Amino acid sequence: MADTLDELVELQRAADKAHDRAGELRAAFGPPAVEPWTEGQRSTYETAWRAWRDLDRDIKDAITRYAKRETLDRAAVERTVRARVEGRPQEG
Repeated sequence: MADTLDELVELQRAADKAHDRAGELRAAFGPPAVEPWTEGQRSTYETAWRAWRDLDRDIKDAITRYAKRETLDRAAVERTVRARVEGRPQEG
């Protein structure tokens, strides 16, 4: 559970890193419809994809809980987290 915005930012970074990893694997292995993947490639990709999916679900749930607990707009919290992750100025 994330109790602070900083913890939400770290969760989002982890989800983004997992998403990037799944994308890197897909790019490295190529489209499976063109060149069928080996069992090892399929297993590796599916593991990476599940990790991203789980982390993405976790950050969404954590943002919702945080916004509810702090009585903030959920979308605003998500924008703030994304801005911090991307190093952009935050809304004032």
